[in-house]
Amino acid sequence: MTGYMKKIMTSFLLFMAVPLLIIYLLIGIVFYFNQEKLFFKPIKLAKNYTFKFNQDFEEIKSATKDGTILNSLLFKIKNSKGVIFYLHGNGNSLEKFGKLAPIYTNLGYDIFMTDYRGYGKSEGALSDEHQLFEDNQFLYNELKKSYKEEDIIIIGYSLGSSLAAKLASENTPKLLVLKAPFYNFKDVANHTTKLTKLYPFHYLSKYHFKTNEFIKLCKMPLLIFHGTEDEVVYYGSSIKLQKYFKPTDRLVSIEGEKHRTIIDNPLYIKELERFLLNNEL
Repeated sequence: MTGYMKKIMTSFLLFMAVPLLIIYLLIGIVFYFNQEKLFFKPIKLAKNYTFKFNQDFEEIKSATKDGTILNSLLFKIKNSKGVIFYLHGNGNSLEKFGKLAPIYTNLGYDIFMTDYRGYGKSEGALSDEHQLFEDNQFLYNELKKSYKEEDIIIIGYSLGSSLAAKLASENTPKLLVLKAPFYNFKDVANHTTKLTKLYPFHYLSKYHFKTNEFIKLCKMPLLIFHGTEDEVVYYGSSIKLQKYFKPTDRLVSIEGEKHRTIIDNPLYIKELERFLLNNEL
């Protein structure tokens, strides 16, 4: 190839590369400023919305350090053994998750649930993962004013499992339960069809949710539930988390169950009850 032809080829490649680079950068910018819309699917509720459940509950409004009001629910029973701090997934609101309360109150525990910023009747909007961590720690501290920490159990589902692991790693609750946890956000993005296309931009993400790093620091007994046919957070996530288990930790694989059907399986209630009973003082 002559020097002239090389120059033409180089010019052509540059001509093609520059627009592609610009497109790539533009996609990255769009991703960075819109990642909350991609990752979180909240359902907003009007401030005057009235919750209706088939058992008594208290609606709690808590003002964070920056003045944002977070909305939570506390379901109480007589002679409870303690309280469950429940952290839900990336969609819906307490209007849906509050309906799960009887599962846990029937096991003898009060249950506290909260909506993240921008969810349900909670104010504000999410801007990074540290904001979520700080809000949950604030609420945990508030809960400790009414309950001894040795009587607090943290349960997290899906996204909430990573938040639960983070919270447990920096505190000393009695037990930790994770439902359909992911190994970390980078890992689940690489295995989830809807997120794989965004994988090249993971370095721009403000959300890392390193569940694997958090559970290394958890000193309390840990129980993980995962459906073997989970279509949202692949089952292998929990298999990989097992390498960080302590002797007290256990994975319950629920055969054939998907992401949203774990709690419908009798094995979930049976194994959860056994875990709670075996660890009662």
